[in-house]
Amino acid sequence: MTRLIEADDALRALLTKREGAHKYSYGHALVLSGGAGHSGAARLAARAALRVGAGLVTVLAPQSSMAENAAQLTAVMLRVLPDSYSLRGLLQDQRLNALLLGPGLGLGRVREMVPAALWAKRATVLDADALSAYADEPGQLLGALHGRVVLTPHMGEFARLFPDLAAEGLAPLEAARRAAERAGCVVLLKGAETAVAAPTGETALHRAVGAQAAPWLATAGSGDVLSGIIVGLLARGAEPFEAACAACWLHAAAARAFGPGLIAEDLPDLLPGVFRDLGL
Repeated sequence: MTRLIEADDALRALLTKREGAHKYSYGHALVLSGGAGHSGAARLAARAALRVGAGLVTVLAPQSSMAENAAQLTAVMLRVLPDSYSLRGLLQDQRLNALLLGPGLGLGRVREMVPAALWAKRATVLDADALSAYADEPGQLLGALHGRVVLTPHMGEFARLFPDLAAEGLAPLEAARRAAERAGCVVLLKGAETAVAAPTGETALHRAVGAQAAPWLATAGSGDVLSGIIVGLLARGAEPFEAACAACWLHAAAARAFGPGLIAEDLPDLLPGVFRDLGL
């Protein structure tokens, strides 16, 4: 049976920070950046991951975008990532427990980095370019996925990975459910009514309509922030389905708190107010 995503989903995922804990108690999220001129999406996601409570967040960037990333990152750390061999080596450190690949990454860099990330079996969010890069061979990606992955497509990206399901004109919940069963991981199908499905058959729906509408999320970069919230919650220890559901609610609540004029850069900094309203 499908349930509606509510504030309680956010509360369950936002594990209370314990007295005496340290930053590594709340995970270390890695966000892969694209090259020069294409790094903004990764920074949006990284800031959201840090705001939602990941203990540490590092942007992994090619040398070409180090300067522009360094000019705009402070609490988020930055490290050069030249190739997939370096990523495999980095992931020998088990404290690096969650990854986000896709926003602004570029199709070529996706093809290099995604196999290395999936090889490590960490909690992983795949969005944007990480979904579109496999449009010609979706089975190549689907065959490499594991149960700790969250896919976050909008309908266009969904059609690239699951063209047959998209062609059937299914309702979002049914489309997400069948995609999750095929992929063996959580699928979050974005829209005004966002559907979240797990490979177990569990489904949930977030309805940002009527009094709960958040039309201001129709702005460049808002999806990158959503992915950042998910990877931050994964780093904190939330399960993939739980993280995806909570992120949907937090993302829309932050947008409603701001209202008209919202841009994606605003969203991460609205999260503390949302947390206070939740009584955290």
